[in-house]
Amino acid sequence: MKKNVIKIFTLFMFFSFSSLYASGPAADAFSHEASTKKVETYQTQSFSEMIDGFINSTGVKAFMSPNLDELSSHGEKMSDFHKSWGRIIMILIAFLLFYLAIAKGFEPLLLLPIGFGGLLANIPVAGIAGPDGFLGIMYEMGLANQFFPILIFMGVGAMTDFGPLLSNPKTALLGGAAQFGIFGTLVGAVALAQYTSIFDFTLQQASAISIIGGADGPTSIFIASKLAPELLGAIAVASYSYMAMVPIIQPPIMKALTTDAERRIKMSTLRHVSRLEKLVFPIMVLVLAILVLPDATPLIGAFMFGNFLKESGVVDRLSDTMQNALINIVTIFLGLAVGSKLAADQFLVADTLAILALGVVAFSAGTAAGVIMAKIMNLFPGNKINPLIGSAGVSAVPMAARVSNKVGMEYDRSNMLLMHAMGPNVAGVIGSAVAAGILISLFS
Repeated sequence: MKKNVIKIFTLFMFFSFSSLYASGPAADAFSHEASTKKVETYQTQSFSEMIDGFINSTGVKAFMSPNLDELSSHGEKMSDFHKSWGRIIMILIAFLLFYLAIAKGFEPLLLLPIGFGGLLANIPVAGIAGPDGFLGIMYEMGLANQFFPILIFMGVGAMTDFGPLLSNPKTALLGGAAQFGIFGTLVGAVALAQYTSIFDFTLQQASAISIIGGADGPTSIFIASKLAPELLGAIAVASYSYMAMVPIIQPPIMKALTTDAERRIKMSTLRHVSRLEKLVFPIMVLVLAILVLPDATPLIGAFMFGNFLKESGVVDRLSDTMQNALINIVTIFLGLAVGSKLAADQFLVADTLAILALGVVAFSAGTAAGVIMAKIMNLFPGNKINPLIGSAGVSAVPMAARVSNKVGMEYDRSNMLLMHAMGPNVAGVIGSAVAAGILISLFS
């Protein structure tokens, strides 16, 4: 009993001295230092100074009288033009994208997120596209590491039907021909860099730019992140812009290269493709890619995985998720992330404008090559091919196929070309991924 009393008395004395020390001079000094630091974080201001501070933090002030010390999202100095008029120009371009998407119906799933991302990226002061802004975070988590393109390919694979291609295998040649735009632009970009002082692109940069000719946004991002990460933003913007502009760019080229009689050609009914064929095809393509071109397997593998689940018929929930929820969510994030590169200091520069110019050349050349290949194939015996479906050889799926069908119906309302055009269209998806793999294996 006596020992227990001594222990309790000892504990009581210990806690008493501890509390005295906590309220002693040392504690007072610590609390004084902490309160001093708290005071130093905010300086008392008069009402007029507070009003001046608020005015200086407004967007109007930032547009009219830019901060000389303002840095871009990359931490680099910006010109006065990019801080003021450049931002205004890009905001107007964002509104133009809204108009094209809503009033004209030009791929709103792409243009609306991209346009809104561009609008947010050009808001001064907020730093939305910077490394700590939510657009910058989206860009780093999905574009810079190739994650979004692979998820997009997975969803596109789940939505793709290889039936039209398998029922008429020769249309694969149209998808292959359309890749001429990629390799032709590669040669042209290298020649311009070598023989002129206008461009100064390396082989890796020229390869990444040329893939825009396939009109395949995910593939463009994939190859740019590997070969020319410094151009990734500009290439992503150019590629997705041209994907959305398919209904504007392609029809004049298609009409210029075909006659009225060629546009009216009716193609024979497609044969039925068995379920076994549709199951074997994605596995066969993936095995060939693994054996011949492993560099292309991330994209081709994701594409074939999505398609294989769809054709298996036993995982409808997974296939439905990839076709709808997954690809819709990723499209939102990807569109905003691409739009973040529409910031004035990144878009209104010589390199980006040069990439846009080379990109439209590449895309136009790919469209023309597909149409010309169809005309060449019609010189040989066999069922005739409507050359309009040759333009669908670019891998903007299913946009390019819809454009082929729309132009064909302008000349004959009963001429349905959509399913026929899907053959070269899905072949173009595979072709652009293969082309990317070849360029990565050659120049990485």
